[in-house]
Amino acid sequence: MRERGLTFKEALNYAIRLGLGPDAQPVRSYTTPSRLGPARVDLVKALGLAASFEDEAIARRLTEGR
Repeated sequence: MRERGLTFKEALNYAIRLGLGPDAQPVRSYTTPSRLGPARVDLVKALGLAASFEDEAIARRLTEGR
C-alpha cells in the first residue's frame, strides 16, 4: 500500500479484482434444506417476552442515568 500510495480500500478492491481475473466465474453455493419439525415455542409469546426484556433493559438504563 505504501509503495503504491494506495488506501486500504483501494488496495483491497485491487486485490479482489486481481483475484477474480477477467474470466472469473461466479461461485455458487447451496445449502441443503432440512426439516426442523414443528415450532416448539409460540412465536406470539416469544415476541411478547422479548419486548418485556427490552422494556426492562430500557428501564434499567434510565434508572442508571445512561
